[in-house]
Amino acid sequence: MAFVGPQVSPARAATAMEALRITVALLILIHGVYRLTMGLVEPFGTWLDSIGLPYSYGWAMAVTLYELIGPALMLVRRWTSLAALGHAAILTLGAILVHLPAGWFVVGAGRNGVEYSVLLIAALLAIAWAWWPLRPAGAAATRH
Repeated sequence: MAFVGPQVSPARAATAMEALRITVALLILIHGVYRLTMGLVEPFGTWLDSIGLPYSYGWAMAVTLYELIGPALMLVRRWTSLAALGHAAILTLGAILVHLPAGWFVVGAGRNGVEYSVLLIAALLAIAWAWWPLRPAGAAATRH
C-alpha cells in the first residue's frame, strides 16, 4: 500500500526488517543483561511489590529471563513472532505503569515519558507481523 511516492523494493524491505529485528533484539537483551548483572532484579521486584503485584520478585525474574531468552530467539529467528509479542506486552505494561504518568516525551519537553516505549512496541509488532507464519500456498482456510 503506497500513500505517496514509490514503494520500497521487497528485497530492500526484507533487509530493513532484518536490521530492525537484530537491533531491537540487542536493545532488549542489553536491558536484561544489565538488570541481571547489576543486581537490579530485586529492586525491580521491590517496586512491583510496592504497586501491589503478588509474587513480585518472581515476576521481576521472569521478565528479566524473558529479556534474555526472547531476544536470543529473535536473533536466531526461532519463535520470533511470539518472542516479539511477549516483549510488546511487557513494554506495554511498563509504558502504562512507569512512563505514561511522566507524559509523552523521554527528553526535551519532558523526562521519562512514553514515546520510546511506543516506538519499541511498534517495532516489535512490525517484527511479529513480518515473521508470523504464513499459511502454505494452496492451503484452504477453514471455518470453525
